[in-house]
Amino acid sequence: MNEKELREAARKHIVPAGILTDVVPAWEGPIFAKAKGSIVWDTAGKEYLDFNSGQMCSALGHNNPRITKTIREQADVLTHASSVLYNVPQIELAKRIADTLDPPLTRSLFLQSGSDANEAAVLLARRATKRNGVGALSLAFHGFSDVTRALSFFGASPGYGPSQPDVHALPTPYCYRCPHKGESCCLAPLHYGLEALDKDCPGGPAAVIVEPLISAGGVIELPKEYLSGLKTELEKRGSLLIYDEAQTGLGKLGTMYAYQHVGVTPDMMTLSKHLGGGLAVSALVTTDEISKTATEGGLMYGHSHGADPICCAAGTASIDEIVENDFPKRAAELGEHWQGRMRSLQQKYEIIGDIRGRGILQGIELVRDRMTKEPAAKEADSIFRHCLKDGLLFSLRGRLKNVFRFVPPFTTTIAELDKAVDIMEGATRKTLGLK
Repeated sequence: MNEKELREAARKHIVPAGILTDVVPAWEGPIFAKAKGSIVWDTAGKEYLDFNSGQMCSALGHNNPRITKTIREQADVLTHASSVLYNVPQIELAKRIADTLDPPLTRSLFLQSGSDANEAAVLLARRATKRNGVGALSLAFHGFSDVTRALSFFGASPGYGPSQPDVHALPTPYCYRCPHKGESCCLAPLHYGLEALDKDCPGGPAAVIVEPLISAGGVIELPKEYLSGLKTELEKRGSLLIYDEAQTGLGKLGTMYAYQHVGVTPDMMTLSKHLGGGLAVSALVTTDEISKTATEGGLMYGHSHGADPICCAAGTASIDEIVENDFPKRAAELGEHWQGRMRSLQQKYEIIGDIRGRGILQGIELVRDRMTKEPAAKEADSIFRHCLKDGLLFSLRGRLKNVFRFVPPFTTTIAELDKAVDIMEGATRKTLGLK
């Protein structure tokens, strides 16, 4: 089909249920036809720098040669297998993940998406503790399944029927917008949140789930003292700490996993996004003790394609690619260069209020006034649209819709970073009416 035929077919046959369709609806945007490395091309042959890495799942670079080779080879051997019995790539991936982790995180359960893995983590926590209450941060996004939608307070919206019971919002430590910023100020939302959680869950919560660096909610890094304090307080209550590392794990932030930078090991961790190098596979990782307690308590969870051999083989290849090429180090280098360029722009344009993030997960918050921090949502929308038109893809996020999130692939070059900065500066100048 040509582009016109494709657009007509899309209008007739696709349910327009994409995320953030109020920013640039899919029917207005480009239709992508091919990709390689950090570049995608639309049906008209126009190229775009993909600083969203697809949906953050192509962080190894689009069409990574190792991944595509593995997929071709595995497709000739075993593509799909029983979800009741084990298969070889499933076992190999479980061992490969365990090799990259610190004890006591040793066991994996494979599914298809971040939503699945987070839902499994909640169910596992409830079985292991024999409790029901689960806490999540007020700017959290953990997925769109029924359980994870209830925990995704950033994306909460009416019209989907009753929410899952016994889930509770905790205040988010948002340093840039904290009205009481000072030494250890992030411990205040921790204690206020847990005090409320104790009232909501008189027998103690089963778990609290957090992203070590909140992504969709605005690229907000949780302070180390907050996570350390949270772990200590949950241990006092016999409750579990779950890290959602869908968007922070596997090298993105400059360490193999975000918890290693923070120095606070969770009881459970979920992985997805680029775990499959572009294929749909996710993992719930936990300890021997929690696994044993939960399964003895009757845990049963999975999907027909949860541990498909072709996806698990891609997962092992993905980890090999990350480790052998030291992509965590590469992420740190790219992040340092990016933030240096962003700080230079910040000196020129008042609208850039805050620069944050680590590695290849970067964010900037736009404000109309740096003193009042009035969100520049309208301007952010305009800059976003200009960038899309000029060939740069990224995401508009945050509860105030004024935060840009950039996630370039590990394979991005410094020249491509600089080109993206130039496009964004040009879009900013157009929005501000500057020549």
